[in-house]
Amino acid sequence: MRKLGTAIAVLGLTARGLAAPATSAQAAAQGPGCEGKWAAYGRDGNVRAWQHPDCGGVLLGQSQGNDSHWGDTTGGFGYSAYYDASSVMNNGTTGGLDVVAFYVRPGHLGGYTCLSPYELYADDLTDNRFTDGTVVDNRIGSHRWVTASACAPGSWLT
Repeated sequence: MRKLGTAIAVLGLTARGLAAPATSAQAAAQGPGCEGKWAAYGRDGNVRAWQHPDCGGVLLGQSQGNDSHWGDTTGGFGYSAYYDASSVMNNGTTGGLDVVAFYVRPGHLGGYTCLSPYELYADDLTDNRFTDGTVVDNRIGSHRWVTASACAPGSWLT
């Protein structure tokens, strides 16, 4: 009986030792970019923005609600976010107001662009434009949660 207990303990420790590298490898595969950050945050109800492409650099802000001015001290995005985002993520829950509309100006004014919850993130805003033709990169002034029907064809971030 004692040998059986020792064998089970050795097998348990061996299995545990084999499991640790697999977990580490899985974490490394997620990486630090948007893909890895999406895996870490999941659908927690927030919109997020980063200073650099591929969700790199400073996390400029996050919010479960609307923010009518990314350059003031209210809402989830403060002074550092105003006209500084190069990648964004939609971690909102699906159903209802699950699309994020980003606007070029504070107050939800000017051109806009939308990010679907199914697109997950836009990792490089340099190749996207607001509906008024302005490049999205480093030009977001506000955001709000809307339904997909509030977004015109051609207004979607990729």
